[in-house]
Amino acid sequence: MKIRMERIKSKPTDAVLTGVGYDLHRLESGNGIVLCGVKISSDKSFVAHSDGDVPIHALMDAILSALGENDIGHFFPTDDDRYKKADSCALLLEVLNIAKTKGYMLNNISVSIIAQEPTLSPYIDEFKERLSKVTKISRAKIGISATTNEGIGDIGDGNAIASFAAVTLVRIKNDKNDALSEK
Repeated sequence: MKIRMERIKSKPTDAVLTGVGYDLHRLESGNGIVLCGVKISSDKSFVAHSDGDVPIHALMDAILSALGENDIGHFFPTDDDRYKKADSCALLLEVLNIAKTKGYMLNNISVSIIAQEPTLSPYIDEFKERLSKVTKISRAKIGISATTNEGIGDIGDGNAIASFAAVTLVRIKNDKNDALSEK
């Protein structure tokens, strides 16, 4: 599942970039959900083209936003069967490759997950561990919080889960990138 490189815009030159992302998916009767690459037992599943991993989708959008790129729908369109039921962690690796191609790497991640159910606090450490393994950054640089929607709206009724993500990217230090910044 390689991204067509012609979809990538020009390279930024700032030393530090920041981005924010958001995603939401409805829930339906099913056999579990995936959040931050972790399978969670549930009598519901996401209504989604891929695995519906809401925090990973928000994280990918945050990275792409920091890079000045379009959102994940541009790179992984829902009308492309290559991405049907795709593992969002594999897609995240593709987005991280875009960052690397542009001379950047993740510095830190902050994710907030909004779900009425299931209760997510028991999974926070596992979420951090999985994100650390996928992104190759320290757990100390990954913040994850979970909250409810206080019974309000589709999220509060247990019919959807949403997530926000914020990231900082730093320029990869090498002679090629340093020469870029001097121009």
